[in-house]
Amino acid sequence: MATTTSSGGNQPYRPYRHLKTLTAHESAVSCVKFSNDGNLLASASLDKTLIIWSSNTLSLLHRLHGHSHGISDFAWSSDSHYICSASDDRTLRIWDATSADCVKTLRGHSDAVFCVNFNPQSNFIVSGSFDETVRVWEVKTGKCIHAINAHTMPVTSVHFNRDGSLIVSGSHDGSCKIWDTSSGTLLKTLIDDKVPAVSFAKFSPNGKFILVATLNDTLKLWNYSTGRALKVYAGHVNKVYCITSTFCVTNGKYIVSGSEDRCVYVWDLQNKNMVQKLEGHTDTVISVTCHPTENKMASAGLDGDRTVRVWVQGS
Repeated sequence: MATTTSSGGNQPYRPYRHLKTLTAHESAVSCVKFSNDGNLLASASLDKTLIIWSSNTLSLLHRLHGHSHGISDFAWSSDSHYICSASDDRTLRIWDATSADCVKTLRGHSDAVFCVNFNPQSNFIVSGSFDETVRVWEVKTGKCIHAINAHTMPVTSVHFNRDGSLIVSGSHDGSCKIWDTSSGTLLKTLIDDKVPAVSFAKFSPNGKFILVATLNDTLKLWNYSTGRALKVYAGHVNKVYCITSTFCVTNGKYIVSGSEDRCVYVWDLQNKNMVQKLEGHTDTVISVTCHPTENKMASAGLDGDRTVRVWVQGS
């Protein structure tokens, strides 16, 4: 299904089409992300591996082995040279994306590590775990500088704002919290509802808003300084899994999310209307990513699918 609704006075929406299906993982694909320079695409899986693909040719460049359990999440460094992966084996691993070598293993979490991100300067890493803590790590030394007892249930997402001074964390305990990176202190609790669980949270590219997903089929855009929810995006299905969503800014401003009905949803950021629903996956779409400069997206499917699908705008 595709419509051509305009976006806030911009050009009419140009629908995405399926370009290629990447099949190399042997289990559910848990995460997919373009590198910040746009040259690479990586995918992580419960098959314990990370795969690095060429963003241009969509050919497989490296398969990274080392984790002893499945990988739930990973993040790219700002210069696209390193990847940090978060695994059920309770560790994080930092990999050189060029050589495919593991350069550091971060240990300290007492349960599965579920989410991870670099700060924009890429000298710190933040991670969230089923052990209910948020940890901040120094990349150079691999030392944990903050171990924050952040939540009362598993931490589902962690993300830095655009200057790295703040961290947002979401949890199955129904709360979304904002932390000071340098001190590890709690600055604000954005949501504290107990139900529904917060399954995903990330800062907007301009750093003024936070996109929050909850396990009641809802995405909300929050102004975190005022603590007000400004917009609600609905129509997708999200009651069970921690599905990621993101901002698409290459051609107008859109919100993109996976869904448990096996589709990718695209909404106009301002008008909140759904502009496209991409079909083709055969299981829950757990992760989506948008190319930083091109009109290209990728999505990842769970165990009944095991693929990464790449989508492009145009003819």
